[in-house]
Amino acid sequence: MPPSPIRKLAPFAEQAKSKGIKVYHLNIGQPDIPTPRIGMEAVRHNSLTVVEYSHSMGIESLRKRLAQYYRERNIDVDHNRIMITNGGSEAISMTMMACLNHYEDVIVPEPFYANYYGFSTVAGVGLKPLKSAIENDFALPPVEELEVMINAATRAIMICNPNNPTGYLYSRAELEKLAEIAVKHDLFLISDEVYREFCYDGHKHYSIMEISGLEKHAVLIDSMSKRFSACGIRVGALVTRNRELMDTVLKFAQARLSPPTFGQILAEAALDSPPEYFKAVYDEYIERRNTLVNGLNRIPGVYSPMPKGAFYTMARLPVDDADKFAQWMLSDFQYNNQTVMLAPGSGFYSTPGLGKNEVRMAYVINKTDIEHAVECLARALEIYPGRTMK
Repeated sequence: MPPSPIRKLAPFAEQAKSKGIKVYHLNIGQPDIPTPRIGMEAVRHNSLTVVEYSHSMGIESLRKRLAQYYRERNIDVDHNRIMITNGGSEAISMTMMACLNHYEDVIVPEPFYANYYGFSTVAGVGLKPLKSAIENDFALPPVEELEVMINAATRAIMICNPNNPTGYLYSRAELEKLAEIAVKHDLFLISDEVYREFCYDGHKHYSIMEISGLEKHAVLIDSMSKRFSACGIRVGALVTRNRELMDTVLKFAQARLSPPTFGQILAEAALDSPPEYFKAVYDEYIERRNTLVNGLNRIPGVYSPMPKGAFYTMARLPVDDADKFAQWMLSDFQYNNQTVMLAPGSGFYSTPGLGKNEVRMAYVINKTDIEHAVECLARALEIYPGRTMK
């Protein structure tokens, strides 16, 4: 089981904090945006006298409300084709176990969300990376390159849209090409759309569930964690029109009994948050993105593409080894009694050697803290012993 690049340096961050050093957490997608009040109030004032198991598929009223949410976004799906899960993470894990047999393969563009590697390991599934590069702002390679990778063991293609960790947003044309390949080769097309609400600069999000002809192939992964800044409620969703697949997933859901009751209560209420809440959150993330990415690109030797979605960016640093640098930042460096926690890029690749001088950063802290974090990073790069650019 691979360690999490997002969390593996936590002991070094704790040691730094014990010395009184302020640590800016750019390593993890934990927003500081307030959770919708309507959701918090629903939990505080619930009328339960017994906290019972819910249905293994999740509370029906939540699934019906979520189906309405999808219909408002041009995705027509029945609530019985929605499985509520323990966060998007469980949806990913269940999808891999239900769609693929042991030693079958799923093709995933890399860099990818680090836990895909861990979940594929648990499921005994092969993860075949389709390389994208920071030089091309992590655009999807030509479809021909993907099709060459398909063989008898290939069972699925999986994307994250918008992408974690790169912020890349797939176009409608790219999705239609992927759909064509999935149908042609009878593959599942799995789309992690957790960050669908966060698409910037006029770019529009398209879901694979909007494309016709994928009824047997499409699997949508969703989560309430980022949308409502409620990571701890652990409520996600697996959505598919494939009845046989949903029946298979239900067996895994029954084995784990049910999703968390209070998390589902909060999620259902939060879906009725007023438009002003989402507008304020959206505008805030654009400002944070611009502050971080523009600040990074002003540092000599650093390059970060401008993300089109989500709230992460990958940055290439002038260092010999980003894993060593990220640890050094916590154990040996401080500027004005401050330092920064980063997620080393190598953990978002499965191809050995890739991401060695890259890091992922999450712009989920306030703009002032982001500015301080960028300044810390710039100062650190000036004195880091393993700097590669003079």
